[in-house]
Amino acid sequence: MVKMLPNFLLAAVVLFLFFLLAKWIRIVSYKVLMRISRSESIAALISAILYSLIIIIGLMTALNIMNLDKTVSSLLAGVGIIGLALGFAFQDLTANFIAGVFMAFKRPFEVGHKVETNGFIGKIDHIQLRSTTMITDAGLHVIIPNKDIFQKPIINYSRSENRKVELEFTVPSSVDLSYAEEIVRKAIQKIESKNPINDIRFYFTAIDDPKVKLTVSFQIDNKEAKGFMTTRHKAIVAIYKAFAENNIVKISVSEELNRQAAKHVENKTVESNAR
Repeated sequence: MVKMLPNFLLAAVVLFLFFLLAKWIRIVSYKVLMRISRSESIAALISAILYSLIIIIGLMTALNIMNLDKTVSSLLAGVGIIGLALGFAFQDLTANFIAGVFMAFKRPFEVGHKVETNGFIGKIDHIQLRSTTMITDAGLHVIIPNKDIFQKPIINYSRSENRKVELEFTVPSSVDLSYAEEIVRKAIQKIESKNPINDIRFYFTAIDDPKVKLTVSFQIDNKEAKGFMTTRHKAIVAIYKAFAENNIVKISVSEELNRQAAKHVENKTVESNAR
């Protein structure tokens, strides 16, 4: 014990210095990572890992100073075996943590963004290292593992400055198509919306006699979370209101009723002939 006393004191001093170094690195790394990732959980995790690594290095150095090389080798072997066993036992958990770290640095979305992934659409409520919580439009809280989000496509609606609204409907072929197009254009331009409407386009896509299929699209500012659905709703109401005011809907309805009546008479005739 007397022989080992100087080495023991030196090892204690070295371990104390490593402890101070680890504490300083944890504080500095936390501040730097907060600036880079803006994620408190990521900064705390990585700074804690660095702190633990430096403490372990200090412990190994102190044991070497005390000429306990075999103890160091045994500890390293034990740590390696334990790490390997834990890695196999918690594969999914580890994958979720790693995916969470990558997502924290790449930031494909942030809290409050409207996102579609893994078949769910909703607003991001909370981002953790293991999972991400989303609130759907129906008010449901959905917890999705980060591994599934990281490995599958993500649509971030909040990152898109503009979004296209596309509507498909039919107009009677008896109506002047240029006139119908003008009515639809005016109806869309009169929509009262916080989202400016621009780039209105029309395409007659098919003939389904006695109707013609029409596709109309326009761009809106995508700043509001519910702007797309609200503007789409207003556009449909405005278009069919304009059709009713210009007797386009009435013509379409009467033609549909005439066609159904003719089909009914034809079926009755076939039944009577069969009898």
